[in-house]
Amino acid sequence: MKPFRSISNLLATATLWLLSSLLSTTALAEETIKVGILHSLSGTMAISETTLKDTMLMLIEEQNKKGGLLGKKLEAVVVDPGSNWPLFAEKARELLQKNKVAAIFGCWTSVSRKSVLPVLEELNGLLFYPVQYEGEESSKNVFYTGAAPNQQAIPAVDYLMNDLGVKRWVLAGTDYVYPRTTNKILEAYLKSKGVKDKDIMINYTPFGHSDWQSIVADIKKFGTAGKKTAVVSTINGDANVPFYKELGNQGITADKLPVVAFSVGEEELSGIDTKPLVGHLAAWNYFMSVDTKENAEFIKKWHEFIKNPKRVTNDPMEAHYIGFNMWVKAVQKAGTTDTDAVAKAMIGIEFPNLTGGVAKMNKAHHLSKPVLIGEIQDDGQFQTVWQTKGLVDGDAWSDFLPESKVITADWTPPINCGNYNTKTKKCSGQKY
Repeated sequence: MKPFRSISNLLATATLWLLSSLLSTTALAEETIKVGILHSLSGTMAISETTLKDTMLMLIEEQNKKGGLLGKKLEAVVVDPGSNWPLFAEKARELLQKNKVAAIFGCWTSVSRKSVLPVLEELNGLLFYPVQYEGEESSKNVFYTGAAPNQQAIPAVDYLMNDLGVKRWVLAGTDYVYPRTTNKILEAYLKSKGVKDKDIMINYTPFGHSDWQSIVADIKKFGTAGKKTAVVSTINGDANVPFYKELGNQGITADKLPVVAFSVGEEELSGIDTKPLVGHLAAWNYFMSVDTKENAEFIKKWHEFIKNPKRVTNDPMEAHYIGFNMWVKAVQKAGTTDTDAVAKAMIGIEFPNLTGGVAKMNKAHHLSKPVLIGEIQDDGQFQTVWQTKGLVDGDAWSDFLPESKVITADWTPPINCGNYNTKTKKCSGQKY
């Protein structure tokens, strides 16, 4: 019987070891809080999004040095959707179902966010979206830390109209939802200010567009009608490089025909010769050149992390900085990473921005932000030429579209809805 007992003992020992191993693996997995990073590291949007991945890695490392969150270390889970919009949805599902991330920080284009949205709502995930967008949306599963149109596009047009005397308008964008919806809002806004159809030119080009010669020639011709003309650019990604080069090639200078961009920041300018572009404009909520203690500290940490003192910072980086730190505060407030608990805790959370103010998450899941307009300098930086006196609350639904004017977003009781009709008193979408 001794051999039998030996075999039984061995089997029992092996079983105990296996169970112990599985429990240890599970315990190890539970020792970290996973954070999803969903940014394109390849393809047409890599020029803009790769830096945001690095920013998130820096923020997670910094939080871990502070002791992590809820007594656990944070673990970054990085995926590359490769500027492929349907792949964003697949990668988001992978992050939520397979990797069990507590939150996702990511997307740049609105089409990528729109791709991810149904997955977030199905699986009840949480996305922090750090880029300016077209509005007309408010999901309980998304916190919009970039600008809404009233925090970028509308103030930029007001500046061009009131300070520079612009009378004719070229609305040039990449052909997808953000430029088309933003330009729809801007066209309605311009017409409300008395601008005629003949004084508005609208043009769209595909992602990665490179042959700008004829389009820039048309813009130049449109600007010779004897009225001050400006280009409002919602061109995204690496198409900006040949666009700005062609402006220089055709002698389009800022004093003759200024361009104000919504998707060109320090990172995009770092790859091109900016001397011919001096004086052209961008509208953002942050510039690297802002002179504050908070910004100086952020830039120093960034250079130390990235190990390159020449690397720039930009607006979407600040949005991730604010969004991530607000998420940390909300998790601490809720005492859990549960999506619904954190989402409710986020409302009213405040955190210092990098421009000297304090950002606040409002009831529509949008931030209060300053608006800055900057001129491109020959070193690739921006000099602020105009800014709002205070902070502007993000408006999810445009006041300049008839169908949206009556809609509001409020994720607090008793409304608890992202698209509440103030006339019918009904919610036509998600509710808590």
